[in-house]
Amino acid sequence: MIESAEATARVAGDGIYRLHGAPDNANFVVRMVLEELAVAYEFVSVDRASGEQKSETYRKLNPQGLIPVLEVPGQDAVTFETGAILLMLSERHGVLAPDPVSPARGRFLKWLFFISNTLHADLRISFKPHRYMPETACMPDLNAALRSRIDASFAILEQELAALEGPFLLGADLSCLDFYLAACARWAQIYGTCGRWPADGCPRLMELFAQLEARPSIQRACEHELIEGAPFTAPMPVAFAREKL
Repeated sequence: MIESAEATARVAGDGIYRLHGAPDNANFVVRMVLEELAVAYEFVSVDRASGEQKSETYRKLNPQGLIPVLEVPGQDAVTFETGAILLMLSERHGVLAPDPVSPARGRFLKWLFFISNTLHADLRISFKPHRYMPETACMPDLNAALRSRIDASFAILEQELAALEGPFLLGADLSCLDFYLAACARWAQIYGTCGRWPADGCPRLMELFAQLEARPSIQRACEHELIEGAPFTAPMPVAFAREKL
């Protein structure tokens, strides 16, 4: 059974988490979860305009030069990859995910990896397609394929929600999946080169996002990330989110 995170979460070990990131990048997902957990953390700003994430110092944290990175109290290595960070946090605090022996664990894992390895991966390509397709003559084909894949992923998630009792991706229980999905939906509506995701065609997803927007943890995370307005149902770009992850 997934407990209420804000009521039951515990501060992890001695010291606090250190989250490295930039406004409205993938660290936004991690920040929402940290705020929901109500644990102490420090945000370390990464200057993307100067390419700080590609510096030798930052690459000691993440050799790929990608955001986010989370330093975890009591661990001798940092954690990167958004899905891995969410899985680690949910297991460390015992909330926002089913127990490993729960019948719902398989459902949780399959959607975590779907969002991370399929939806988020396609979005990343759409943000910087020239990194993947240097031949500009082929760019329209790449963008069309990405548009189809991203729309299809959201349609699959909409179908899953429609088949469930309860507003969340695990039914009645809020999980870190919902935060990750909401952030991806935000980015799909306002960033990228292959066109915007038509969110009005997915009413169950929009109901989920409206519920999340009312949570104090989401509101705090948005304030810190310089995100104004309704972050998921009527999103607006952050002025200096120069590169998306």
